[in-house]
Amino acid sequence: MPGFAPPVTDERTALTAYLAHQRRTLRVTAHGLTDDQARMAASASELSIGGLIKHAARCETFWTDLILQQQSGPRRSADESDADEFELAQDETLADALAAHAEAASRTDAVIAGIPDLSQAVPVPRGLPWFPAEVEEWSVRWVLLHLIEETARHGGHADVIRESLDGATLYPLLAAAERWPDPWFRPWNPRN
Repeated sequence: MPGFAPPVTDERTALTAYLAHQRRTLRVTAHGLTDDQARMAASASELSIGGLIKHAARCETFWTDLILQQQSGPRRSADESDADEFELAQDETLADALAAHAEAASRTDAVIAGIPDLSQAVPVPRGLPWFPAEVEEWSVRWVLLHLIEETARHGGHADVIRESLDGATLYPLLAAAERWPDPWFRPWNPRN
């Protein structure tokens, strides 16, 4: 796949293509990592690539549940912290996090494909301090834009973490993961 989102013909295609592209660039930051490397917080923050992918999967699930009006309350239990959501625990694997992310993305894509109008209302959850109390609903369009923003933000975090881990950057990782031909980008190789 190219390093950019494909050309788009309409709003729905644009939103879903850009979301797919941001997902792919987040996922490729994990290319070639071991579970232990995926758990490492290699920058000034406590974030790890595995934890970011786990969080991105939970975010997509949360927002898709909202679209379907299946969300009944906070996403986590009272004994779970922010760290739990952003951490790949010792009993979790990178492969598990990637599979959960792919499953959440596939579900989101299927739900969006079945919605005829992106203006469809999505109720704003109540009782969560980060949601505006004065806003009663968003549109599916807004949710897609937010998912693009959220995924891109965490993809940027993952880029910094990956470069801190072993010097790998996005385009050499894409070249390695997708077997791009030389000479444009030297594919990442753990021995380089």
